[in-house]
Amino acid sequence: MPDEEVKPNLNEASTQDAQLAAESIASGNEKAPTVDFDKDYAAAQQFSVSEVDRTSQGAAAAQAATAPEYQISKPQETTTQAQSTGNPDDFLELAKEVGNSPTNSVSNISDDLVKQALEKGERKN
Repeated sequence: MPDEEVKPNLNEASTQDAQLAAESIASGNEKAPTVDFDKDYAAAQQFSVSEVDRTSQGAAAAQAATAPEYQISKPQETTTQAQSTGNPDDFLELAKEVGNSPTNSVSNISDDLVKQALEKGERKN
């Protein structure tokens, strides 16, 4: 990306210093600064990671800093097979069982999921 010239706007100057600088540039007394975004981005990348982080010591420090404080057990996966009976009351019972689970887990319920559940509960003739 080539250098871009900064064009000052007197109406947008937030401080007196900014206004004076904008007037100075507009009158031609001062040269407008140019910005090379690619060079600035490349320079910023040099500062984004410290020298220590590039070594094995930095990796060990990062791992120690982000390690969990407590050991968390992995939950057991359980599967529930619901037989399609065509009776909406069966679906309501299953929903009550899930709603009263001992973990009181929160799940994401979308409109599509509700639609699918209602379709499964409909009687098929």
